[in-house]
Amino acid sequence: MTGDVKTILITGATGGIGRAVCRRLAAGGQRLILAARNQERLDALARELANHHPRHIPLAVDMTDESSIARFGGALDAQGIVLDGLVLMPPQAHSTNDALPESAAWRTLFQDCFIGPLELLKTAVARMRPDPEAGRRAKIVIISGISSAQVLGHYATSNVLRCAWVGEAKTLAFALGARGIHVNTLSLGGTLSPWYREGIEKRAAAAGISYEQRLAEETANVPLGKYGEPSEVAVAVEGLLSAFSDHMTGLNIMHDGGFTRSY
Repeated sequence: MTGDVKTILITGATGGIGRAVCRRLAAGGQRLILAARNQERLDALARELANHHPRHIPLAVDMTDESSIARFGGALDAQGIVLDGLVLMPPQAHSTNDALPESAAWRTLFQDCFIGPLELLKTAVARMRPDPEAGRRAKIVIISGISSAQVLGHYATSNVLRCAWVGEAKTLAFALGARGIHVNTLSLGGTLSPWYREGIEKRAAAAGISYEQRLAEETANVPLGKYGEPSEVAVAVEGLLSAFSDHMTGLNIMHDGGFTRSY
């Protein structure tokens, strides 16, 4: 690497938030390892971003499948990739009011939303070579949700899984800090990704009102009076990967327009 160019692994790269993060980091001159399930969509994203950096690498991986993660690690090694950062977007559990799902459901949720993604995180950490004395640090940003700090009734299982990620991030902050690896979580409130917009449209149609009316109703209790944009998430991620966070680790940062009111 030369200058300030860093190699950052982005999971969920082809999703609404993932694309915004990739575009922001690519525009800043970073080299990206683009990871998601669909290779064709990854290849298309790499072509889109090539104007900023011709060496973005699209690599398919299924975070719910540990054999897929092992192959992904082998692919990183085959190309001699050393990582400076990771943006981990674990799969999220669907909304549910069921606080007591069957044991089999819990096992599946923890495998898909925690254990598998944690294996990918371990794969990334093994390929980081920070050197704090030389001013080179590695940064991990885990994308979570506000139920990590404030329980939401219709996210019963997510309340547990997101708290698990916050706890793991704080544990890793202690375990990896001396090596110069920083671990922070960014917990999102309502964010207007394409699928979230579709959900608002459906709720508006069911209520017989316009999208704008429904959006105003849903954001009435958000101090900033709005949901976030993927581009705003990308700015926050960029900051946490930069020198801005050189004395920050183990933090769970709310990105929710002030909705979470905790002290």
